[in-house]
Amino acid sequence: MTSKNTICLWYDGTALDAAKFYADTFPDSAVGAVHRAPGDYPAGKEGDILTVEFTVMGIPCLGLNGGPVFKHNEAFSFQVATDSQAETDRLWDTIIGNGRQESACGWCKDKWGLSWQITPRALIEAIADPDPAAAKRAFEAMMEMTKIDIAKIEAARRG
Repeated sequence: MTSKNTICLWYDGTALDAAKFYADTFPDSAVGAVHRAPGDYPAGKEGDILTVEFTVMGIPCLGLNGGPVFKHNEAFSFQVATDSQAETDRLWDTIIGNGRQESACGWCKDKWGLSWQITPRALIEAIADPDPAAAKRAFEAMMEMTKIDIAKIEAARRG
């Protein structure tokens, strides 16, 4: 890895599976080097996959197979800005379809427990509308959604 700042994500032996899923799902994503443990460690044995270098939408990440001690939670998430309903649907459906769960306001979790915000640019623009009433209507519409529906956000924004 050549980046000075890399996001380290903790997995329970599934870092390579997660990295492959992200590389297949998101543009500008890839699996890089896989490093095996040079000796036994608390979550594994010598020769097991210890770390996996990968990128998610151009962001350098390191998957660490650290064992079951720590779990992902909503305090950390990737926010993915989408340009269309089709892109929003594809990413949302891929993450949810791979065995995990929906949440509110465009949030969902992948099968490893990592949180994702699938956020259409139209939503970002609507809640930042200089007209406070339009922004509030769009915000209130979003608060009722799981996956974001761009047409409903735009309709709410227009009033």
